[in-house]
Amino acid sequence: MNDILYLLILILSVYLWLIISNVLVSWLVVFDVLNIRNRWVFKACSLLNRLTDPGMVYLRKFVPQMGNMDWTPMVMVLIIYLLQNFLYSLMN
Repeated sequence: MNDILYLLILILSVYLWLIISNVLVSWLVVFDVLNIRNRWVFKACSLLNRLTDPGMVYLRKFVPQMGNMDWTPMVMVLIIYLLQNFLYSLMN
């Protein structure tokens, strides 16, 4: 049972880092550090979006947008953190 819980925690950690990297890459694109017209940059951004969007699109229905800021990644990070703590508590 602990192995399954540990695997779930590991999957959540990987998803957390994918969300963080998606946010950082989107900032780099906005500030023109990365050029999305480059084929490899476009493929990397597209891959990150395809990996993180299923959870984000569902959560965007409930999280209101304030100004130009999208708070969905922050809410998703908080949810992942809470889920990981819950899974850690089940392991003990």
